[in-house]
Amino acid sequence: MIKKLLLIAILSCSFVGIAQEQVKDTVSEVSDEIIELTGKIVSGDDKKPLAGAHVFNMNTIRGAISDSEGNFTIPVKANDTIFLSHLGYQSLKVKITNDLTKGNPLDISLYEQAELIEEVQVQTIQLVGVLEIDSKNVPTDKYTRIHINGLPQTYEVGKPKKKTYSSPVDAIFHPVDFVYNLFGSKPKQLKKLKQMREENEVRDMLNSKVNRELMLEYLEMSRQELDELLDECNYSEYFVKNASDIQVIEAVIECYENYRAVKKGTTKKD
Repeated sequence: MIKKLLLIAILSCSFVGIAQEQVKDTVSEVSDEIIELTGKIVSGDDKKPLAGAHVFNMNTIRGAISDSEGNFTIPVKANDTIFLSHLGYQSLKVKITNDLTKGNPLDISLYEQAELIEEVQVQTIQLVGVLEIDSKNVPTDKYTRIHINGLPQTYEVGKPKKKTYSSPVDAIFHPVDFVYNLFGSKPKQLKKLKQMREENEVRDMLNSKVNRELMLEYLEMSRQELDELLDECNYSEYFVKNASDIQVIEAVIECYENYRAVKKGTTKKD
């Protein structure tokens, strides 16, 4: 009798174990399944649809833009994070749970962002009516990024920034250490920045953005830290303020690779 009871107990435990494994496999399959997530983005203030909102999957480096009715579709799976933004509105991050992968469309509200308007100083330009003289007094945009065919880097033309260091050695290694302190522990983030640069759809999205929000999320740094990095990489204040997000991403990658080459003595890229 005791042997029969032991046999029944062992068989029961075996069935329970198999059932648990099947449940785990089912959950795993659901978690790994890629689905087309659909949703609608509206203004949280008046509930009107927001056209042209950017939807970005931070795990897969895939992006989408909402249509005239605020609708969007983007491939996701459970545990992905999507980043939603629109000009003049507070950005939003949404964690994709298993419930959100069951096919139900999302209704997302973005709220207007209060902007502080900086003081603008207006300076008059005194023209005397002589073309040769007046042409020299009219300010021009001297700072721009150019690309030369055949060369991988882009260059900023114009007057370079002057930096002061306590010694020639400090001048060489201080920017390197600065870059490595910021990025040495974030190789995955840098890899994703490179992917963002190579995805055409994402490039188009970031080429129209100048708020740096998305790349700051990836690099896990503040706006001040990013400005300090670009300053150490010898980019002008004009470029820092006016460059699009994709231009800043290219500048950060170029700066990192240049200083990495100086420190390691190799031009081999990661």
